[in-house]
Amino acid sequence: MRRLLLPRAAACLWGAVVFMPVGLNYLGLFLVLISFLFVGDWRERARRVRSHALWWPLAALVAWQLVVLAIGGHYPETGVNLWHGLRVPLTVLLALALTREEAQWAMRGFLAIVAVNVAYIAVFYGLIVLAGITPPVPPGIFRSVIFLVGNKSINNALLFTLLGACAAAVGLALLARHRPYAALAAFCITAITLVIINFNLVSRTSLLALLVVMPLICIHQWRRQWRTLAAALLVGGAVLGAAAWKAPQGIEQRLALGMQEIEAAKAGAVSEGSWVVRYYMYTETARMIAERPLAGWGIGAWNSEWRKRGPALLADYNMPHNDYLWMGSQTGLPGALALLAMVLAGVWQGWRRPDLTGRLAFASMLILLMATCANSALRDAQIGLSLLWIAMVVLRMAGEAGMPWLPLLPKRWRGTLQEA
Repeated sequence: MRRLLLPRAAACLWGAVVFMPVGLNYLGLFLVLISFLFVGDWRERARRVRSHALWWPLAALVAWQLVVLAIGGHYPETGVNLWHGLRVPLTVLLALALTREEAQWAMRGFLAIVAVNVAYIAVFYGLIVLAGITPPVPPGIFRSVIFLVGNKSINNALLFTLLGACAAAVGLALLARHRPYAALAAFCITAITLVIINFNLVSRTSLLALLVVMPLICIHQWRRQWRTLAAALLVGGAVLGAAAWKAPQGIEQRLALGMQEIEAAKAGAVSEGSWVVRYYMYTETARMIAERPLAGWGIGAWNSEWRKRGPALLADYNMPHNDYLWMGSQTGLPGALALLAMVLAGVWQGWRRPDLTGRLAFASMLILLMATCANSALRDAQIGLSLLWIAMVVLRMAGEAGMPWLPLLPKRWRGTLQEA
């Protein structure tokens, strides 16, 4: 019995450290892997993974990378890129291999650390506003949720986006079951995450992802009730329109800045502006794929080719801020399509299940899809060991019958959501 508790504890730990430095996330990965090896039960876990819709895209992704490694060129960054290319399917496989209880414990760890972070943010700004005191920020733990600190803060913003979208899905389900006050509580969670990603972590990608996913959640819930769906989209559009009209000036300025950066990059300007960097990376990496579409330039080739092709000011970047371009430049279109098929298969799995559990997986995988298109959400371990893990755990729960989320929700909501 004690041995059976090890995978639950490891999964819970990994869920609890997703906001923390990347080393702790690697610890979570290795502890889950070791616990699986120690406990055994590999036959049942392998059966579960092989029966999942993601199995064949994952197998194709791993196999094609190994083929390209054998026939392609080798570079100074080959080892690092090969590790990240294999770490991604390993993370997915570990999530899909979880039992129902282990997946629930992984989410318990995630929800617990979310509560801790939200409480710390509230105390931090509460002290500033009410007492004029700026409390110390522990380095490496809460710093990346208080300040914008590289890709770890982007990861944190995306995790809050995932939470906000899932809370909105729960709120809509409660609303459909005529529980307006419980729905309002769920929507308040969404509002809190929106405030955090907009004012605290200042993430345009996360803000846009949340705004895109919200109407798609409505479509998922009411896709067979056209009148209700039309009314929901009309009300939602009015709310978003009013929010945009009354939006803080910072939102409008950041979006306008992004458009200005794209126009400047098209005109030949070079800077380290976020969308300027993406413009040059996307165009040059697309040219790499067009030149060698079948097997790419080889594992680890992107860094060397980018330094030859990209502006000198941006030569130190080590990933193209788009996972499909990264994989395509190194392994050709087969590798990029296998990676894309993996994510799209998860989106489809969520869409085809019409209940709340499917809706949560649908929202989570859509956010992962948008993150991989606008950032290196898989290649960068600071994101790819956290967002990918949580999104895949949510997807894993969508493979369970019934309502696997019920033990994680407030008791007053459970009966209402049993049939949602």
